[in-house]
Amino acid sequence: MESHMLATWLLVCVLLRPAATQDTAPEGVLNCCEGDVLFLLDSSGSVSSYEHSRMLTFLSELLLPFSLGEDQVRVGLLQVGTRPRLEFGFDAHGAQSGLQGALRNVKPLRGDTNTVEALRMARDWALRPGAPGGAREGLPRVLVWLTDGVKPGDVIEPMAELREEGVAVLVVSTGHSNYQMLRQVVTPPVESNLYFVDIDDMSIITEDLRDAIIEIIRAERITVRDVATDSATLQWRPVLSGLTGYYEIRFSSLPPGETGGGGGGEGGGGTSPSTSGGHYQRLTKSADSSTARLTGLKPDTTYTATLTPESNDQAFNTLSITFVTKPEVLSPAVVTVSESGLTSVRVSWGPSQPEAVTSYYVEYSALPRGKLHAVTVGRTQNSTLLRDLQPDTTYLVTVSARHASGTEKAMSVKVCTQEVTPALADLQLTTVGSDSVQVDWRSSPGGLRGYWLTWEEQQSSAPGQRSSLYLPPDSLSTRLTRLPPAARVCVSPIYRTARGEGLCCTAQFNSNALPYGYQS
Repeated sequence: MESHMLATWLLVCVLLRPAATQDTAPEGVLNCCEGDVLFLLDSSGSVSSYEHSRMLTFLSELLLPFSLGEDQVRVGLLQVGTRPRLEFGFDAHGAQSGLQGALRNVKPLRGDTNTVEALRMARDWALRPGAPGGAREGLPRVLVWLTDGVKPGDVIEPMAELREEGVAVLVVSTGHSNYQMLRQVVTPPVESNLYFVDIDDMSIITEDLRDAIIEIIRAERITVRDVATDSATLQWRPVLSGLTGYYEIRFSSLPPGETGGGGGGEGGGGTSPSTSGGHYQRLTKSADSSTARLTGLKPDTTYTATLTPESNDQAFNTLSITFVTKPEVLSPAVVTVSESGLTSVRVSWGPSQPEAVTSYYVEYSALPRGKLHAVTVGRTQNSTLLRDLQPDTTYLVTVSARHASGTEKAMSVKVCTQEVTPALADLQLTTVGSDSVQVDWRSSPGGLRGYWLTWEEQQSSAPGQRSSLYLPPDSLSTRLTRLPPAARVCVSPIYRTARGEGLCCTAQFNSNALPYGYQS
C-alpha cells in the first residue's frame, strides 16, 4: 500500500512539472518582439564536439522564451565550415517544439573557418529582405556570431556592409579572440553587444544577450525618422489596432548637457523626466495611427519624446526616445549652373528659405579682370538668368543671401559660356541654266531665327542693285533665278538680337542675263 502511494505521488509530480514550452518564458518576453535573428555558428575543425554541443545548448536556452511565428520572432541558423551551410531558415520553425528539436539534431561541419563565405550567404540571401526565405521587409534584422576566435578571416568589411544595410551585429567569443577586431564588427554599444565567455560558463551571459536582442527587435518600440531642422516624424508599431483608445505624445527640448534616456534611434520603456512636467508640447493620435509629425522644433537641439498608448482594454508601457534636430543650413548652401549658352547662363541656389532670407545679391565678372556686374533677386526666387555675357568666357559668380537675422552668407562658383561655333558651313552654288543658281548650305542646329540671303552683281557699282531674301530656320536651300553675270550670293544666320557672320560665293554665267530676281 505504501509503495503504491509513493508511485502515485511520483506520477503526480511528473505530471505537474512545468514543461519546457513558451509558457515558462521569463516575464516580458512572450509576444515582446518582432524580427529576424540569424545565428552564425562556428563549427569548423577548431571547435571540438564538446564545445559545439555547449554552444547549441546555450542557443536552446537563449531562444526558449521567445514567441515564434510570422508576426513574432523568426530564427535561422547558419553554420561555418569549409563550405558554410544554412541548417534552417527563418520560415522553417514557427513553434518552439520544432526549433528545439532542430537544435538538438545539428551536427558540426568541421574543416576550415570560412566565415567570409558564410557572411556573403547571410548578406545575399538569408538577411536580404525580399529574397526567397529571407528576412521580412521593414522589420529588425539581427546577426549573432558565436565563434571560438580561431582564424575567422577578414570579416571586418563584410560585417561593415551588413551594418550599413541595417543589420545589428552581436558577437559571443568563447576563445582567445582579437578584441580590437571584434570591437570593430559589432553594432554599438559594444558593452551590450560583445561578449567574451568560457565555453563552460556561457549560461552566465544568457540573460544579458537575450536582453540585448530584445532591445533591438522589441515590437513596442518607437523610432524617429525624417529629422529636419524644425521637424521630425515619430513612428511606432500600432499596438492599439483593433482596440479602443488613443496615443498621447509629449515632446520637449532638453537643457544643454543632458542626453536623455531614449538613445539616438530607439527608446525603451519609461517616461522621460523632461516630459513629465514643465514645458512640453502634447499631441494625441487615433488608435489606428502609427506616425506623428513633430513641428515647431529648433535647429541643432536635443529633444525627448514619449508615446503612451491609452486604452481601457489593456495596459501598455510608455515609450521614450531622444533625438537631435539637424543644424540650420543657411542659404546658399549649394550653387549650380544650367542652361549655359553663348551669352547667358542660369545660376540656381538652395535651400530655399523665403521665411529667413530678405533678398539675394548676385555678382559676376569675367575672369581674370572683367567688369563687375550685380543683380538683386527677391527672397522667393532660387535662380536667375545672367544675360549679355561674352561667348567662350569664364565668369566668377557669387550668390549672397541677406538673412532677416542680420547675417549674410555667400558662395561662389565659376561658370563658362559656350564657345562660338560657325552657324553656317559648306555654302555651295550650282548653276542651273544661264541665269539661275541652286543655293545649298549646312547649319549648326539650335538658336537661329532664320537666314538672310543677299545677291548682287560683283562688278557693278550702281546703287540699288542688291537684292535680299529672308528664309525660315528650317531652310537649308533655295533657288535664285534671273541673276546677273558674276553674281555674288551671301547667306547669313539670324540670331535673336543680331545677324551673324555669313558665307559668300560667286556664280559665273556664260551668257548675258535678263533683269534679275529670285524664286524660292
